Amino acid sequence: MLLAIFAGVLLRNYFNKIIVFQFLLAFVITFSLGKYVFLDIQYPEEWMGQPDDIEGVVFKKTPNIYIIQPDGYANFSEINKGYYQYNNSEFRNFLLEKGFQVYDNYRSNYYSTLSSNSSMFSMKHHYYNFPSSKIREVYNARNVIIGDNPVLRILNNNDYKTHLLLDRSYMLINRSEMGYDYCNMSADSLSYFSRGFQMSSDIFSEFKTIDISAGTHPNFFFLEELSPSHVTNKKSPGDIADVERKKYLNRLEDTNDWLKEVINYIEQKDPNGLIVITADHGGFVGMNTTLEARSKLTDRDLIYSIFTAQLAIKWPNNKVPNYDGQIKTPVNLFRILFSYLSENEKYLKNLQEDKSYIQIESGAPFGVYEYINEKGDVTFNRVSKN
Repeated sequence: MLLAIFAGVLLRNYFNKIIVFQFLLAFVITFSLGKYVFLDIQYPEEWMGQPDDIEGVVFKKTPNIYIIQPDGYANFSEINKGYYQYNNSEFRNFLLEKGFQVYDNYRSNYYSTLSSNSSMFSMKHHYYNFPSSKIREVYNARNVIIGDNPVLRILNNNDYKTHLLLDRSYMLINRSEMGYDYCNMSADSLSYFSRGFQMSSDIFSEFKTIDISAGTHPNFFFLEELSPSHVTNKKSPGDIADVERKKYLNRLEDTNDWLKEVINYIEQKDPNGLIVITADHGGFVGMNTTLEARSKLTDRDLIYSIFTAQLAIKWPNNKVPNYDGQIKTPVNLFRILFSYLSENEKYLKNLQEDKSYIQIESGAPFGVYEYINEKGDVTFNRVSKN
C-alpha cells in the first residue's frame, strides 16, 4: 500500500499518458487473446461426441466399480528395464494371487494427468485441442474429468451412485461443477491462489467410512492417489536423474503398501466388485525434469518412461471377457468395461486409436506429435486437424 501511494504521488502528473499506454497494451494483447479464444480453444462438447449410441448403453451386470489411480505408476513390462531397473515382481505376484489380470504393455495416450484422464473419461482423443501456441494443457480438462462427461452420464443412467476421492485438491482448482454424487473435498475451501496442493486427505481412511455395499444403488468409486508421481518438474534442476529415480522408487514402494491395504479392504467387504488399477502416465524416470519431455526424443526407453502405465483388473467372479486383450490404452478402457457390463460387443466397433501423443516445443516445429503407434512402435508424426 505504501509503494502504491508513493507511485501515485510520483506519477500523478503523467496520468493521461499512463492511460494511453494501458490502451496500447490492451490493443496489442487483443490479437493474442483473440487467437486463443477463436483458434486454440476447442470446447469439450465438440470433441467428446461419441460415434455410436454408447451413452444409451444398458448394463446387465451392475457390480460396484472401483477405479484406483496411482499417479505415474509404470507398467510391469517397463519397470524392470530401461531407466527404471526395478524388480516389482513381489507386487505383481500379490495381484495375481488376488485374482487380478495384469495387462503388460499398457500405456497412456497422453503425458499428463489432465490430458490422460480427460481422454479416458470422454472415451475420445482430444489431441490437446490442436494448440497453435504453447498452451500446455487441454482446455477445460478438469471440467471434463470431474464434471459432466460421457462416463458419468452412462453410470448415472444405469443408476450408479458416484464417489470421487482425492488425496490432493489438484482437480478442484478450476472450481468446476461437480459431476459426482460425493466428493471428499470442496472447492469452497480452496484459496483462489491455490495451485492445487493446498488440501490433502487420507483417502483410504475416508473410503472406509463409506458403505460400499450396493444397497439400492450400485457404487462407482474413483480414487486418485498422486503417488508415486514422477520426477521433478522444475526448470533446469541440474544433473539429478539418478536422485529422482531413487525418490520415485521409494514412493513406489509406499504406493504398493497403500494399494495392498485398499485391495485387501475391498476384497473383504465386496469380493465380487470390479476393481481396476489404472495409472495415468509413467514416472519420467531417466529425465532430470518432466520438462525434458517437451523436447524431441529419440531414445525409446525415455519415450516409454513418459507413457508406460500400470493396468490390472479384477473381474467379478474371475469371469474375464474374451476381448480384454483389446485394452491397451486409457482412451478405450471405459468403452471396453461398458461392453462387458452390458454384454454387448457392438460398442467395440468404435474403439479409438491406441496411440500416444505429446506436444513438442523444441527440436522440431511446435505441434502435437504421435510418439507411439498402435503397434507400440516409437514414431514421430505430426498430427493435424485434417
